[in-house]
Order: sequence, then C-alpha cells, then structure tokens
Amino acid sequence: MALLNRPLTDERVNAIREEIDAFIAARVENEAKACPGVPPGVIRNLITRGSDCRCAVYLELKAGDAAAAHKGVA
Repeated sequence: MALLNRPLTDERVNAIREEIDAFIAARVENEAKACPGVPPGVIRNLITRGSDCRCAVYLELKAGDAAAAHKGVA
C-alpha cells in the first residue's frame, strides 16, 4: 500500500465528503429536471441506492459516466 503524500486528517476527509455531497446534489438537481414532481429525497435515494458510503456512490456514478461517454464516442 502506497504511503499518502499528506497525512489523512479529519479536515481532509470532511472536505472530500463535502465535495462528494455537492457532486451528488448536483446530480439529483439535474435528474429532478427530468422528473417533475418527484421529491429530491426520492431521487437521491435512487441514485445512491440508499448507500451510506458516499465514496462508493461517487465512484460508481463516475464509472457510469465514463461508460456512457465511451459508448457515445463509438
């Protein structure tokens, strides 16, 4: 396992979580435009599949985005 260049601190972890929360919130907002009347909480739950692990959700969404972009290029 590679050593971190910077020590892992509560501040860094919280900053990353805030960035991921903002990413997910933007995705929810975007999806809500296509689903008028559906509460944002329902959309968030569908996007996150109820997972408490924000990092896993982020990585899954980014992988899906990359796969969709790849299909669009071909």
